[in-house]
Amino acid sequence: MEITTVGLDLAKHVFQVHGVDAAGNVVLRRRLRRAQVHAFFAGLKPCLVGMEACATAHFWARQLRSLGHEVRLMPAQYVKAYLRRGKNDAADAAAICEAVTRPSMRFVPVKGEAQQAALMLHRVRDLLVRQRTQLINAIRGHPAEFGIVEAQGPWNVARLLAGMDEAAGLPELARELVRVLAGQLEEAEGRIAEVDARILARHKADAVSRRLATIPGIGPLAATAIAATVPDPAAFRGGREFAAWLGLVPRQNSTGGKARLGRISRQGDAYIRRLLVIGAQSVLRCSKAARSDPWLQRLLAKRPRLVVAVALANKTARIAWAVMARGTAYGTAAAA
Repeated sequence: MEITTVGLDLAKHVFQVHGVDAAGNVVLRRRLRRAQVHAFFAGLKPCLVGMEACATAHFWARQLRSLGHEVRLMPAQYVKAYLRRGKNDAADAAAICEAVTRPSMRFVPVKGEAQQAALMLHRVRDLLVRQRTQLINAIRGHPAEFGIVEAQGPWNVARLLAGMDEAAGLPELARELVRVLAGQLEEAEGRIAEVDARILARHKADAVSRRLATIPGIGPLAATAIAATVPDPAAFRGGREFAAWLGLVPRQNSTGGKARLGRISRQGDAYIRRLLVIGAQSVLRCSKAARSDPWLQRLLAKRPRLVVAVALANKTARIAWAVMARGTAYGTAAAA
């Protein structure tokens, strides 16, 4: 029997394959080691291959596409509905094979190597920033056990270290250990500066990123992240769908024709959502145009400031989609 559709359950070492023919009959159930996957699909006639959009999925999608197969990636939460009772690798592969043929299924675009490398810049920076925060908290926390306290904020670390050197009641061992943490903090800040320079250079070389940076509340960091994550805005039907994909729309619990809206769904890319909310907070705090915006002032009069920032981030996301889809800068579109 000729295999037309394959569900591939990815793993670190052991992969599960589930294949069906044109009539939907199961003709293949097999486990593969990682070294066997490429050779196995090279021996198959071109067919439809479904996978969950998880770790290493984009790599395997590129590999199988080079062999002539049609590869589609799906969000794991959408595949869950097709899983029957107990969960194991064989059942997961069967659910993937079933889900990939559904006409209403939503698919994830396969990322190229350059796109993944650009996104890696942001992942590495995010990790380094979290490590810097951990080091600052440790540098503040350990001396506090000996009564040496300083105000919060990374700009006060130098003052804390200077005060620690002058303190008389601090044991020498504790002083040396805090210096070790201070050395790691200095190294982390240098690494962050290097990554920021790479992101800024990429921003200047990318026309889409430069157009996105014309939107209030979006800087080089958010602009490069959005441009690398969404290379094709046509994947979304409109700005509202893009904002919903980022999780910036209210979660619905509606029934019987009555709409019940709750908090934002927080689904989608948490990193971009966080950058947009932070940018919206900066606009509310520093922008003169925001102070004269009737829509924002009405919201601020009756809702908390952070809720207004999330609403502004939603609006910013819609504008970002329009800027990418139309190929114009924000100022040009606003003037028109």
